[in-house]
Order: sequence, then C-alpha cells, then structure tokens
Amino acid sequence: MPRRKFDVRRHCPVELPNGRTVRITFINHPGAVLIVPFLNKDLIVMMRQFRPALKKYIYELPAGTLEADEPPSTCARRELLEETGFKAGRLVKLGAIYPVPGYSTEVIHIFKAGRLTAAGAQPEDYEVIELIPMNKSTVRRLLVKGKLMDAKSICALVFCGWL
Repeated sequence: MPRRKFDVRRHCPVELPNGRTVRITFINHPGAVLIVPFLNKDLIVMMRQFRPALKKYIYELPAGTLEADEPPSTCARRELLEETGFKAGRLVKLGAIYPVPGYSTEVIHIFKAGRLTAAGAQPEDYEVIELIPMNKSTVRRLLVKGKLMDAKSICALVFCGWL
C-alpha cells in the first residue's frame, strides 16, 4: 500500500474572524497536482483507474501528491510519466483548486501538458490504470451520463474549456 502522505489533526483550536475560538479536526495535506495530457488539440489521455476506497474503477486524469519541498511542476512531470508513460514537452499551469476545504488543507495545482512523447509508464504497485484517449464529445458524454464523477478531473476539464 502507499505510504501515508498526510495526517489528521484532531480538535485543533482555530480563532475565527468573529473572535470566537472553535476546535476542528482536519486533514493536513501537502498538496497535489493534476495534469490534462493533450495528445493533440482534440484528444486527451483519460485514465480508468481502480480506486480501492470506492471498490471500483473511475474515470479521471493523472494526478499525484507533492513530495516534501517538491515544486508542483516537478511533481506534475513525475506523475504524468508514472501514470501515463508520457513526458511533456510543454507544461502550463492553468490554476489551482481546494477540493475539500471543509476538512482538508489540500490544494491541487492543475496543469495542461502538451508535446507528449512516449517513455513508458511506471505506475506504483497499488495503481491499476487503463489509458483511454478521448475527444471532447466523449468526455462530455461521460459527464452527462454520470460516469465522470471525479471532481478534480471535472474542474481541470473546465479550466481547459472541455466542459
């Protein structure tokens, strides 16, 4: 199994803007990246990945957690290679999101990758991934049919103008 990259902080006191102090429990997360890999302007690489917590496969884009002091762009290049086997000749940051601000400090940095060259995937032992090239209409159809449910991927596709 993957090593733990975050920790749960329990009953931490936090002072609110109104002066009140409350105790909260939250996940302290180092941050993550998500990459939208473009094979060309009309085709991206989506993944069908098995997620053990859900006990099923879901459609999503390549993503991963930042290592200590790792720049997001370095992490994006590493995760793209590990999960898809592609190296990016061009990597552009599109933005960032807080996926679950109610209980986590996680920030996900979203990148667009282009000028891809095949270099061989290197997935972690716990990753079960199928790569699926998709055009915009296929991605939209998956969303409408309720088959694309990964929030971070949906946000990234909005940044790219695909949704």
